Amino acid sequence: MSPSPRPLPPELGGQFSVRRASDAGATRRRMRARDLTRPFRGVRRSVRFIEERGAAAERDNKPYAEFRRKRQELIDDAHAYAMVMPPGAFFCGATAAVIGDSLPVKFPDALDVAVVAPQRAPRAKGVRGRKVAEHLVTIGQFEGLRLTSPASTWAMLGRDHDLRDLVAIGDALVQIPRDNFGLQHPEFARATIADLATELARGPRPPSTKKLHEALGLIRVGSSSVLETEFRLDAAAAGLPDPELDMEIHYDGTRLGISEFVYPRYRVVVEVEGDHHRTSRGQWNRDIEKYQAYVEAGWETIRLTSSHIRGREADAVQRVAAALKRHGWVG
Repeated sequence: MSPSPRPLPPELGGQFSVRRASDAGATRRRMRARDLTRPFRGVRRSVRFIEERGAAAERDNKPYAEFRRKRQELIDDAHAYAMVMPPGAFFCGATAAVIGDSLPVKFPDALDVAVVAPQRAPRAKGVRGRKVAEHLVTIGQFEGLRLTSPASTWAMLGRDHDLRDLVAIGDALVQIPRDNFGLQHPEFARATIADLATELARGPRPPSTKKLHEALGLIRVGSSSVLETEFRLDAAAAGLPDPELDMEIHYDGTRLGISEFVYPRYRVVVEVEGDHHRTSRGQWNRDIEKYQAYVEAGWETIRLTSSHIRGREADAVQRVAAALKRHGWVG
């Protein structure tokens, strides 16, 4: 049986560059030990670190746990590569979207890393390099990582995403968060529509310039999920009246609830329900109480799920149109 590897200097942590380990006294042979993995050339990650991350993920049984696990893995990879990436490089695209803003994009299969032209785009296993004109990018930070600002991330995603995706991503960026008491906090919005417009005004971004400007005109404050954006776009395309988004409903001075889509003139409310409405007992009970209060105050509630909005048999628009007609809308 081979002897266990000698302990590493504790200041190295779970991820470290080979150069830093050498400066701390670790030998080249130690860098080849079986308790270390190689996420990128010149970087090591301990097996113990991987096991601790896995154990933490298993303890997370709250909604969207799988998303948090994958996002943490991406953040760990970004921190690992940041130790050896070229000077001035920064994370962009889907990588920046997930790491910095938890945006609704497909998880990248490699790190998106960019540099400012004329510097050469980085090339490495597990890395997708890109270069961009200096005037077309703004850079911020997240947990010590250099990455594109939210508005710049959105604009750079135009190259690889279609119109509806860009609207959904934009909606997520400009959403105004609410706290546990239902109070809005504009200061925590990741961007504003004006920020996105300013980013586009920096200059053309062929071949996605036209698509980005069209998406900008469709982005609205108040859609808090991709499903909500998809329904909103479908309803508008079908000629339904414009709803109020993320609106508080009051009766006799009491707030009955907050709903995603509200048609005040017709007293119709539309709720788009994700899985957490079904799997969370507390959310389920709150929903029942809210909908009963709506009924008593004279509102009709249409509840939609993903199967109503997506797929070959989707009928969300028809359901809402029928409700509006019951309350006087002439379509």
